[in-house]
Amino acid sequence: MSTETTPARSKEWLTDWDANDPAKWDKSLANRTLAITTFSLTLCFVAWFLPSAIAPKLTNLGFDLTNNQLYWLTSMPGLAGGLLRLVWMVLPPIMGTRKMVAVTSGLLLIPLIGWGVAVQNSNTPYWQLLLLAFMAGIGGGAFSGFMPSTSYFFPKSKSGTALGIQAGVGNFGVSLVQLATPWLIGFGMIGFLGSSQSMVGLPGQPPEEVWYQNAGFFYVPFAILAMILAWTMLKSVPIKANIKQQFDIFGNVDTWLMTLLYIMTFGTFSGLSAQFGLLMKNLYGAGNPEIVEGVGATATVLVAGYAVPDPVSYVFLGALVGAGARVVFSPLTDRMGGAIWTLISGIGLLVSIIVTMFFLRPDPAAGAEALQGQFTGFLWGMLAIFLFSGIGNASTFKQMPMIFEPRQAGGVIGWTAAIAAFGPFLFGIGLTLMSPWTFYLIGAIWAVMCIAITWIRYARPGAPKPS
Repeated sequence: MSTETTPARSKEWLTDWDANDPAKWDKSLANRTLAITTFSLTLCFVAWFLPSAIAPKLTNLGFDLTNNQLYWLTSMPGLAGGLLRLVWMVLPPIMGTRKMVAVTSGLLLIPLIGWGVAVQNSNTPYWQLLLLAFMAGIGGGAFSGFMPSTSYFFPKSKSGTALGIQAGVGNFGVSLVQLATPWLIGFGMIGFLGSSQSMVGLPGQPPEEVWYQNAGFFYVPFAILAMILAWTMLKSVPIKANIKQQFDIFGNVDTWLMTLLYIMTFGTFSGLSAQFGLLMKNLYGAGNPEIVEGVGATATVLVAGYAVPDPVSYVFLGALVGAGARVVFSPLTDRMGGAIWTLISGIGLLVSIIVTMFFLRPDPAAGAEALQGQFTGFLWGMLAIFLFSGIGNASTFKQMPMIFEPRQAGGVIGWTAAIAAFGPFLFGIGLTLMSPWTFYLIGAIWAVMCIAITWIRYARPGAPKPS
């Protein structure tokens, strides 16, 4: 490529960069940035949702924890992720892509190694588990820095696809950690990583030998690799703004409206991804005393003939569907616009939530066959919610670069992602304070509000901000 079409650059900071000007855009650099940051972001989501993959089995490992304590463990990463996103959202113009991605990848070692050590001792104090759950939020915080940073590298015409790929593949980290954990814990890796533990199985099954530390330790080499790749191969776009300048987004009404919409989409995705396993266990599994009395080999199944679902066999499906929808529908948002797909997402979420509400009050008295049918309805309803939340995740991130100028778009992406990251925390707390049915009713009302906002402001003919 000639010097006329290649942006000038220093060792780290690019100069004279304009992604919307073909003469000043380096496609290969943009794609390399997308690949490396997406690899790191996937690991961030692995670390962020590691507690949700581990918590449902902690009591089986001998930890003396109540259902509320387990909900808090899966909620804490959401609280931390939301708070830390408020920090990461201002980092791209200050630190630049290279330093931010490299440092973040290194920080992931804290929760990955910490959980690997903690699960080997059932006497680990609860406060330490809560602290590790909070540190897992580092992975959640990164999103609000990575996404705005990547948006600097792509023109508006390609931003929907690029951000959809990064966020969607990154979201696969949720499904990866939830799917891989049951497999990884099944065998010893390297002797010095620790000894095995005895884990009580499903009702009527004998204990099994597991190496639960593998759930965290397995990803450590990949985090180190991400740190090295980021430091040696990434550059930074010179979009400079101090913290005060970045806060001018809060004077724009669309910042607040898009925040509400992203809470509906990503807040739902992240919240249910973190709580899906525990919700399933407490409604249809061993956590429901009306179905199963006791635990492990001494349990008494009160509904004879009912196959108690193991959450680890299903929990990864939700994140898989949601992340896949985000990737698949991102090119469609570039082609058709984001607003129409956000509208479809809202309507789909409303219908899916209402359908799922019919299965949030399982009736063991109806018998095994009826209970199995109720569980099937619950599972399909949940997967539909994940599908439409994934579509909305793609469409809202197409809208923001269209509504705001580049610097503000990056800030709004970071801000909305920060607030929506509280999803796991709010869902966890909500499910401890009220029944699932009541909580889902609130979700349905929220969806109605977001449908109205999308139609009036962004999607209708003659809308003030078509996007």
